[in-house]
Amino acid sequence: MAEPVVLVVDDSPTVRKIVQITLQRVHIRVFTAGDGLSALAAVSDTQPDLILLDIMLPRMDGYNICHLVRNNPEYRDMPIIMLSGKDGIFDKMRGKLAGSTEYMTKPFDSTELVQTVRRYLEAPGARERAVRRESLRNMRYRRGVYQQ
Repeated sequence: MAEPVVLVVDDSPTVRKIVQITLQRVHIRVFTAGDGLSALAAVSDTQPDLILLDIMLPRMDGYNICHLVRNNPEYRDMPIIMLSGKDGIFDKMRGKLAGSTEYMTKPFDSTELVQTVRRYLEAPGARERAVRRESLRNMRYRRGVYQQ
């Protein structure tokens, strides 16, 4: 089976790069987006197995992105982990209400990030979701839609 695909959405190029390098070291393929609208396009184009999503983003915040992804039947079961500098109970609850699977506070430990991502990529049902998404990625690739 192909490497799992994770979409990292953060307006900070530094955070995107750190997360990308960290996950690539453990053989996870990473795509990135720097704003909300690019994130929605990337979800459709890359068919990720998991999304790491910042809250404070230009053009659309992470709560709205999470809500839109959750309301699409094609992505309803995709794990979405919110990454945020906000660690208040209100922020965490709002993330949960938007549909996030988990909430991690920045700065985060690289080991903790990898363990959390792997936990969702290796969870029961994750293999079936990955096979389904890989099939969709292949169909899009054949149509010329898939880009890295």
